[in-house]
Order: sequence, then structure tokens, then C-alpha cells
Amino acid sequence: MITKRNVLIVSFALFSLFFGAGNLILPPQLGFKAGDTWWLVILGFCLSAVLIPIFGILAHAKLQGTMFDFAKKVSPTFSLVYCYLVYAISISLPSPRTASVTHEMGIAPFFGSSSLLTSILYFILVFVFVINRTKILDIVGKLLTPAIITILICIIAQAFLGFDFNFGKTQIESPFTSGILEGYQTFDAIGAVVVGGVIIISINLKDNKIPYDAKKGLIFKAGLFSGLGLFCIYTGLLLTGALMHNEFEADITRTALLSGISLKTLGNTANVFLSILVSLACFTTAVGIVTGTADFVQGQFKKSKHAYLITAIVGCLLGIIMGQFNVGYIIAVALPALMFIYPITIVLILLNVVPNKYATELVFRVVVIATILFSVPDFLGSIGYDESIAGLINWIPLSEYQMGWVLPALVVFVLGNILEKYLK
Repeated sequence: MITKRNVLIVSFALFSLFFGAGNLILPPQLGFKAGDTWWLVILGFCLSAVLIPIFGILAHAKLQGTMFDFAKKVSPTFSLVYCYLVYAISISLPSPRTASVTHEMGIAPFFGSSSLLTSILYFILVFVFVINRTKILDIVGKLLTPAIITILICIIAQAFLGFDFNFGKTQIESPFTSGILEGYQTFDAIGAVVVGGVIIISINLKDNKIPYDAKKGLIFKAGLFSGLGLFCIYTGLLLTGALMHNEFEADITRTALLSGISLKTLGNTANVFLSILVSLACFTTAVGIVTGTADFVQGQFKKSKHAYLITAIVGCLLGIIMGQFNVGYIIAVALPALMFIYPITIVLILLNVVPNKYATELVFRVVVIATILFSVPDFLGSIGYDESIAGLINWIPLSEYQMGWVLPALVVFVLGNILEKYLK
């Protein structure tokens, strides 16, 4: 029997899994630069950071399997490679970013230590918690999210009540697509593919006799509620940033802007409290990423404890190496990887959402192949080869916005279904 309480519990769990502390630093600066085009930026950002991730959860509601099931229609080998890529990116970029956010918000403003020292101590603690698995972080995590949300609601409310609704001129050339690309940096679509399977397993562990349709309805409703929560928080933070366009220097960093907004709206005490909470939430996220990656690798090596230990060590070493850099640098480094893996993730999510008759194995394969091929120019452009491939960019629709894969994937999806129907 699925009750309203079950829906609320799963909704909150999904929201907590999506709502990484590192994501807090993205909407305010995007809004700060958006000016009078804030509504276009919100549409783009929420498309990639809210709607696509929720589609990912809905796909899990339909599949009720694991992350591996998302791409197995392409081929089992491709699915395995995709899983390894996602986990490799996760421990190399969003996990270290949590250390960088912690340093810039929770350490640097109060202490004079170096970012390298913070990164070393941070991931030594992460390693200790990953090796000695405990429920303490789960308990703390359940308390952190409500506390952070409460402070954020107060910040947003104070900004709306205390500042004039004057947004100024935009500093962004392509507001809608810039919002979409900044939404990539939340890693929420990848998170949906990863954590959706965790939710399925958790539901089954509590009651494995729940019928398929009941579980599907539970996850569907929870996905919608968590998506609404994400939309409200992201939109509120983005609008708050837009209202502050005259309050800070134009080149202010993401973390400094969030701290500055907190200081201006709620004062120094609340700012210190927010810094501590964000740092703790970042830590729980890092532990979750490294643990999840180690679990996956261990599963590929017949539950080998050595595989788990080695993966945990590698994940923490990568965290130390990358975590010493500032948040802006890590976000810049992440862009090429996201230009490649995010389009694939998006099409896999959408293909798993549509009815099976429109997403056969043939359709999966041709759409994914087209997406990979037409993502290459966007990837090359993101690493500085945009001038070398200028002719190609001009030839591919939307490529100038780093979205050159969209129309080819759509066209191939239609043609693939026509071909499938003809072959029958």
C-alpha cells in the first residue's frame, strides 16, 4: 500500500540527493549576469537542471532496474563503458568541487590555510568515512538539507522584500542556451541516472512485494514533487542573484557571491552558519560519490574488497589533486567532459521515457551514434578548437550555441522509427 507519507519520504530523499551543496553556487551568479533576460536564463537552466533530471527519475520508474539498464539497448558493452565514464567523471570533477566549495566558503574566509591543505585533510576524512561505512552521514544529511533550505528561503524572501525589482542589462549573449549549459554543471541529469537506481533498490529493500505499477506511481509522484522543489529553490536563487546586480563587482566569483548575498540579506551570523552547513553538506556529497563509485567497481570485480579499497584511494587522490583548485577552474575543466557525456545522458533518459514502440534497439543505437558524432564539434569547441572547426560549426544547426547534437538526434529518432516500421 502506497501512502502519502511514502510519497513525501521518497520525494524528500530524491530532493536531497539532487540538491548538492555545490549546486547552490551556480544559480546566483547566473542570475547576477542575466539582467533583464533572467526569465530566459531560468527556462534554460531549469530545462537541464530540473526537467531532464526528473525525466531521468521517470525513466527509472519505468525501468525499475539499475544504471546499467539505461544504455543496454545500445549494447551491453556500450552500457558498461558509459557507466565507467560517468563514475570516472563523478570522482574527477563534482567530488573535488565539493572540497573547493568548502575551502572558499567555509575555510578561506575564517582561516589562512592553503587550498591544498584543505583538500588533503578533506579527502583524508572522506577516505575514513568511505572505508568505515556508517549511518552517521545519512542521519546528518537528513538534518542538513532542511537547515540549508530554511536559510535559503529566508535569503530569497529577504531579497524579494528588501530589494527593488530592477534587473539591469544582461551580460549574457545567449541567455537560454547559457542557462542550459550552466545547468549541465549541476550534474543533476547524471545524478538522476545514478541515484534513481539507488531509490529503486531502497524501495525494494523496504518492501519487495510492492507491485510494479504501484512503485511506478510512487516514483512518478515523488519525482514531480522533488522537481517542483528544485524549481522553486533554483528560481529563487537565480532571481536573488539578478536583484543584486548593482551590489557586487562584475567579476565576483560564484562562492563569494553566495556568501555576499547571505551577508547582505541575513547578516554575519547567518552567513557563518550557512558556510558551515554548506561545508558539511559538501562533505556528505563527496563521501556519497566516492562510496557509490567504489561500490560499482567492486560489483564489477566479484565483490572484491581490494577493488573497493583501490577505487576509494584513487577517488580520494583525484579529489586532492583537483580539489586544491578554485571552483571556477574546476567548472571550466568540467565543461569539455560535460559537452561529451551530457548529450548522451540526455538522449538515453528521453529514449527510456518514451513508449517502447518508439524506442527499439535500432532507434537507441542510431540516435546515440548520431548524438556522439554531432557532440564532437561541441566538445572540440569547448577545448579551444572552435576557430579550426568554424566551417563545421556554421554548417550544423545550433552548433554555435554548443547544442549541435539536438536536431540531428531528433531527425535520426524520427528516421529510425520510420525505418523500424518499414522493416516490419
